[in-house]
Amino acid sequence: MPHSTHQTNPQQQRSHPSGPSGLSHLPSAAADLVLLGDLTGRYAAGSYSRLASDKRTVALRTDHQGAAEHGHRITAAIACHVARIDGTVDQLTRLLLHPDHEGGRHAQNIALRSGQSRALDYIRRVWASASEAVSTTRALNSRHDAYEVLAALRDRIETTPWRGERGRTALRVLRAHLNFAETAGGLLHHASERQTAEEAGISRTTLRAVYESVLKPQGWLRRLRVGHGREGSTWYLNAPSSRFHTTQYPPDPVLEEWPTSETATTADLDSTVLGRLMGHDAFAHHGLGSAALVIISALCQRPHQTVAELVGTSSVSRATAYRTLGRLAEHGLVHRTGETWALAPRGLEGIGSSLADPDTDFTPVPTEGWAEVAARLGTSGGAAHRKALYAAQRAAYRQALDRLTEHRSKAVVIVREDGRQVLVPAPRPDEIPPAWHTADGRVLDPVTGRAAPGWRVATDGRLILITPADQRSYDELAASHAEALSEWDSAA
Repeated sequence: MPHSTHQTNPQQQRSHPSGPSGLSHLPSAAADLVLLGDLTGRYAAGSYSRLASDKRTVALRTDHQGAAEHGHRITAAIACHVARIDGTVDQLTRLLLHPDHEGGRHAQNIALRSGQSRALDYIRRVWASASEAVSTTRALNSRHDAYEVLAALRDRIETTPWRGERGRTALRVLRAHLNFAETAGGLLHHASERQTAEEAGISRTTLRAVYESVLKPQGWLRRLRVGHGREGSTWYLNAPSSRFHTTQYPPDPVLEEWPTSETATTADLDSTVLGRLMGHDAFAHHGLGSAALVIISALCQRPHQTVAELVGTSSVSRATAYRTLGRLAEHGLVHRTGETWALAPRGLEGIGSSLADPDTDFTPVPTEGWAEVAARLGTSGGAAHRKALYAAQRAAYRQALDRLTEHRSKAVVIVREDGRQVLVPAPRPDEIPPAWHTADGRVLDPVTGRAAPGWRVATDGRLILITPADQRSYDELAASHAEALSEWDSAA
């Protein structure tokens, strides 16, 4: 890729603040993005990327719409870099419209197709969005900064009311994504639907419903790239704007968000405990459920709460709180002292207590662990079955990808007399049985048994139709090929 003299040595250019390319104050990664473009496909959209032949890297597709979206993402990234160093829109314009800057190729194409004024209007719109994004976000310069942001997001999640069964399921999914983000060391992380469903202890159908109805509309999660092949989807965790937590924003009755006299405006949970327990079979939908998860998390955060306090800290209704506390007490996981409730000794380990309830004569049966709780509730084995199912689906999907990559055809299974199965490849449409052609390559008509004129058999057993147009020289074939390419490009 040819560049001018000031681009072949970026370090020399960055040492001159008054240089024409304006790269003096940009970070090295940003300067490379401006000079060379997106060489790794980092800013490619999901529909514009595919798995390369090595099955490990992502290659770009030759799609016009995807190319435009890819170019816009590069332009927006450069605008954000310029805004972070307190640049101006004029500096951004010079960077993007420089003829040798590959990062500005999208803006340059707009200028060529629609004129300079249209390109300048586009750059101003991108600059306005980038300036707003930079002013309202925090730059993460180290992993420590990323963990601070994750800790603040975790606090926001723990104090947000998650009302209704769907809201509590959304909390489990969001906590699963937070686990992935903490492992990745930032808000940007990769996760497939199967991974998230296994982590949250729910089905993929429920997961998709929560994505579309709660987390994505409210701004908690953004899917930047759809997973393809062996790569999971790329997600970005984000705290929603404050409009979701004000009285001016109308609640959604489908999500059971209508405020009542019982519900509070903030919750108080220990999401770390919730994240550790939500994958157990005991908290499946037909087991203790998500209500028990949030109540246990609330009691772990602040023990000895009354039912009225639990209604606020766990965001459950009064009836749900009484019903769930009764079920937890039956398994010896919580106990009541007067009007307050607390976790039983070693309750977080799933081992109940044999302490008698001071207000009643009921003595809970000691529980030996979460596995026994699941066995009593009839939900044991659900997580293992789900994991095995998803593993089988992954294996089948990868085999299908391998067949597509190698252009394999389906095989025919033949059972022999001894009971063994033999795989015989299915015939291709352009292949004929050996009995239908002669040794010298002539094709025999299966009805008359005579040689069919105009047809021959190649050395690989495939049919060749001989026509007068095939008797062409190399130059004639090259000219025909060039003409076909020209017609294809004009049609595209």
